[in-house]
Amino acid sequence: MSVIHKEKIEGPSAWKGKDIKDDGTWIYHWSDESISVLEKALENVKQKGLKVPDFAKEDFPITALTEEINYFNEELENGKGFIVIRGLPIEQYTDEEAAIIYYGLGLHMGTPVSQNIKGDMLGDVKNIGAIDPKQVRVYETNEYLPYHADLSDVVGLLCLRKAKSGGVSSLSSAMTLYNEILEKHPEYLGLLHRHFLLEHLNDGDVGQTPIFSYHKGKLSGMYLRQYIEIAQENAGLPLSTVEVEALDLVDSILSDPDIRIDMLMEPGDIQFANNYAIFHSRTGFEDYDEPERRRHLYRLWLKMPNARELASDFPGRSGISKR
Repeated sequence: MSVIHKEKIEGPSAWKGKDIKDDGTWIYHWSDESISVLEKALENVKQKGLKVPDFAKEDFPITALTEEINYFNEELENGKGFIVIRGLPIEQYTDEEAAIIYYGLGLHMGTPVSQNIKGDMLGDVKNIGAIDPKQVRVYETNEYLPYHADLSDVVGLLCLRKAKSGGVSSLSSAMTLYNEILEKHPEYLGLLHRHFLLEHLNDGDVGQTPIFSYHKGKLSGMYLRQYIEIAQENAGLPLSTVEVEALDLVDSILSDPDIRIDMLMEPGDIQFANNYAIFHSRTGFEDYDEPERRRHLYRLWLKMPNARELASDFPGRSGISKR
């Protein structure tokens, strides 16, 4: 079990939604010049006959955006832990062109990592109609997606099309969660630093994870309740009453309207979040009948060059192993 940090987490990462929801400090707007740079890089990839994920960052030259990219990465690791980038004229691109721009940006921010055992480097987030939580990952449904973190340093989403209604993205700070528990329910902190079994659906062996880990001056969080419960049940070790109480407390704090920040991503919006500092969720949604109008986002998992060092007992940052 890692060291239990017994002081309040300070700094920009310990935000509350009620304090920042209207200040716009977490939104970055592409300039016309930046869009031009991205589109020239897109044309370079197309001229070479390349597609996602079979090109390198050298094939997508955007050195003119180095300052912006450094800002994004710094904000993700040492700022609020998330950022929304707006202004990409998504209606001007095919889905394939949008994928190239998004993936190319990701290559310059970090290193894309695999999101499943098939080795997919760019994920499709859309409703495929499956509803059995033990057979399909929830992002492939239109159901409510509980708060969680993914198995990479950073997770990114690009909105191609939004739902007919619903599908609101919600983020909560893992640092604020820790502060709330430290202040109001410190009796659960020890338990939340212990290891829970973790089985990522159909994608790998059973592992272990603490919810909180403090290492070299930084607190990191990891939360995948559905896959913790699946792993514990499959091992014949269902969660105890006090463990359920602790995870219920985590859920209640993360979903508190004063704690979380809600946003409806518009087509062209890009959201990046640090998986150690932010837990993310999504409301259920209703889709359009026409397949071409249905909600669709692209997802990236990135390993970051400026990411924090993790404790040895904390889950890896390199995505899911291909089998």
